[in-house]
Amino acid sequence: MRFTCDTNELNASLSIVSRALAVRSPKPILEGILFEACDEGLRLTCTDLALGIETTIPASFAEEGRVVLPGKLLCEVVRKLPSGTVEFNISDRLQTTIRCAASRTTITGLDPVEYPELPRVEGPSFSMPQGVLRDMVGRTIFAIAVDESRPVLTGCLLEIGKSEMRVVALDGYRLALRSEIVDGPDKDVSAVVGGRVLGDIAKILADTEEPVELCFSRSHVQMNLGNTHIVARLLEGEFIRYRQILPEEWQSRVTVSRSELSSAIDRASLIAREGKSNLVCFKIDGETLDVTSNSEMGDVEEKITVTTEGKDITIAFNVRYITDVLKALSDDEIVMRFNSNVSPCVICPTQGERYLYLVLPVRVFNA
Repeated sequence: MRFTCDTNELNASLSIVSRALAVRSPKPILEGILFEACDEGLRLTCTDLALGIETTIPASFAEEGRVVLPGKLLCEVVRKLPSGTVEFNISDRLQTTIRCAASRTTITGLDPVEYPELPRVEGPSFSMPQGVLRDMVGRTIFAIAVDESRPVLTGCLLEIGKSEMRVVALDGYRLALRSEIVDGPDKDVSAVVGGRVLGDIAKILADTEEPVELCFSRSHVQMNLGNTHIVARLLEGEFIRYRQILPEEWQSRVTVSRSELSSAIDRASLIAREGKSNLVCFKIDGETLDVTSNSEMGDVEEKITVTTEGKDITIAFNVRYITDVLKALSDDEIVMRFNSNVSPCVICPTQGERYLYLVLPVRVFNA
């Protein structure tokens, strides 16, 4: 096999497919990247069996063929090459010589016969802007579970109907939900994609209106964007019926400046993290929200002017859970809804239902 291609294009493609590179796999072949000639040019494929990525770039072939090259080493070699044209020459014994300008590197390849093919995905499909999907994932994925005792909760639930898509993540202490209007498939889809896999996919998606096509089967989801195709294995198991835990009523409703609340909690967290509980306390008294924290090192009190409907309330939270939610928001003002000091707090927009975050409080003696 012998071919030439542009160094920058190859480097960009390697950075995409290598997100599916297996690390310390019991199958050494999965630690490599498959190179093969195809009608579109040079096809690069990488998979760790949970995630598979395939992309193509233009290339000129003097001799066609296939080879698996060690992924981590190859990425480092190509990243350090100068701009221009790079030539690959693979011998019958899979010795691969890489030449670019005055540089020459030799790498030993692997026989591609054992490299697994990416699964074929057929089923309901639809398209949406890459930037929208990227945003939905980025603003929910922080709430996935890290405890693998319930593997299905280590992923995000994707619910797609004919006109709406929802991405949901929860870990037992907080819930994150984002919804968007889409031109969905004819058949409703409900699928759980692993958080690590979804995070890698989000890094590949561009923050643009360019479309990404999603196609679902019973066991996999495929995403097509330009010359790149991504296949991810779905998580098995029944996701928590999250709709049943969303409060429909509220006793207190507070409208607050997101930036003011975020700054107040940031300052309060400096003291809160010195304590064992890492707590921040909210006290709603009329049109004032008191944010307090204390530890053996001292205490903090922050006062914020808010708009309140309903009853006054005092409630405490793990400061990290509230901070994570605020980092996922960009609205100038947000709404917090409460029922009691032991019931979940719901954070939502002042208008509409494009997002909803739920955070469980911490029961304290004086709350």
